[in-house]
Amino acid sequence: MTTEGPLAGIRIIEVGVMLAGPYATMLLADLGAEVIKIEPPGGEISRQVSDSYFASLNRNKQSVMLDLQSDAGRRRLGELVADSHALLVNMKPSAIRRLGLTYESLRAHNERIVCVALTGFGLDGGDDPAFDYVIQAATGVAAMTGHPDGPPTLPGYSSADNSTGLTAALGLLAQIVSNRGGQVDVCLRDVMLSQLNYRASAYLNDGAAPQRYPFGAHSYYVPAQLFLTADGYLALFITHDGFWRTFSAEAGIEGFPTMAERAANRDEVLALVAAALAGDTALNWEARLSPLGIPVAAVRTLPEALEATPEVVVTAGEHRLVGSPIRIDGYQPEYRPAPGIDEHGAVEVHSPQSS
Repeated sequence: MTTEGPLAGIRIIEVGVMLAGPYATMLLADLGAEVIKIEPPGGEISRQVSDSYFASLNRNKQSVMLDLQSDAGRRRLGELVADSHALLVNMKPSAIRRLGLTYESLRAHNERIVCVALTGFGLDGGDDPAFDYVIQAATGVAAMTGHPDGPPTLPGYSSADNSTGLTAALGLLAQIVSNRGGQVDVCLRDVMLSQLNYRASAYLNDGAAPQRYPFGAHSYYVPAQLFLTADGYLALFITHDGFWRTFSAEAGIEGFPTMAERAANRDEVLALVAAALAGDTALNWEARLSPLGIPVAAVRTLPEALEATPEVVVTAGEHRLVGSPIRIDGYQPEYRPAPGIDEHGAVEVHSPQSS
């Protein structure tokens, strides 16, 4: 078992707030990067949400309190930049520029610094508020989610923030690997539109706008949706004819052997499947179908899912958290608690890494 993570020796400065930016740098810290979280006097705003909220996004980091609007704060930031590989910031574009957190402003301290700006609509896209729910609404995610006859629906977690955090971490590492500094620009709007890949392609190339189906049914595959069982809901995802042969034999359904036939007779197929699945519970169907290789799962609550997968839960100080989703052979992250405000204010600056 190795003791150092794959990003050991990489120093990243974070000027992050709430979720997207801090999530990006936490993933990098879990992989061994040294992450210095710059906090304003009084601390980063997410500390006011709850201790567990802050802990879930800021473990394995150091905290340095700086007033970036002061000359002393900017000088200290320049010292840290000179000895770092990257800086990631998620703020409004005007604030990023006003505080001098772009590559053009910081290259004087370190030509090879990678500066990642994580914004709502791009570094040149203006300052309109860009919270997660707003982006989900603006990019079509809410409109394509929910029952056909119901209102638009938002996912039950911060999908835009988390997805953009992952993308920002990828962009940051890509530019570091290139061995040259520069500006990386990642925004919530573009990330969410990118994640609509085949939906967007269907519209751009075929003029097919997304439509909602009951129970979240897939637009191409049949049956692929949620079904009500004798007790609870079941997610069933039949993507090819082999799956259908196995499933239909177990469920006692005949006919519709090809994907094209099932798609052409969607309502009839779904009615047969729904009637069959109503004869047993979701958990029993999962137990019957999973050993046959059928993609299936009973719908669980988050508490039930966490209880079923205790191996993903780690301890960082006083908090139990979901650990890193990235598993690397020979490396086990050490989960340290989220830092107190300015806990590492005296962090050392060594000779510039770019020399």
